[in-house]
Amino acid sequence: MKNFIVIILVLFLSVSCKKELVKKPEKLIDREKMVDIMYDLSILEAIRYQKPLSLDSVDGDVTKFILRKYKVDSLQFAQNNIYYASDYDNYKDMFDEVNKKIAVNQRAADSLAKIDEKKAAKAKKNTLKQELKEDSKDSVKKVARKINIDSIKRIQMQQRR
Repeated sequence: MKNFIVIILVLFLSVSCKKELVKKPEKLIDREKMVDIMYDLSILEAIRYQKPLSLDSVDGDVTKFILRKYKVDSLQFAQNNIYYASDYDNYKDMFDEVNKKIAVNQRAADSLAKIDEKKAAKAKKNTLKQELKEDSKDSVKKVARKINIDSIKRIQMQQRR
């Protein structure tokens, strides 16, 4: 009896290890294309939570636009997502690639933002300098207007006496 149980257990383990949990979809999306889709969807989700008003002008579900961009329907994407998710290590590697792409684009966006900040600061500085020059010219004009010529003559006459 023990031998029978051991044989069945070994047979069960050998068969179960080779069996795939999820069958390969009929229309398998290439791994790189799937990473690109996941990247675009991640960016879209970030936009939804960071600046939700920016997506208000778009009618309907914006996820459909991403899937249409890659010529994939939602069922095909869902099946492929389940298929890739069934292999944890591969799926984790795919998300690591997505994170690398996001990090690269984040650095590029940060450097562009710094350049824009520098330009804005320089423009503000130039504006302040221009305003200061105009204010100083105006103050000289105001003082010159306030001085009455008759009062100068009166002072000169008083000094002569």
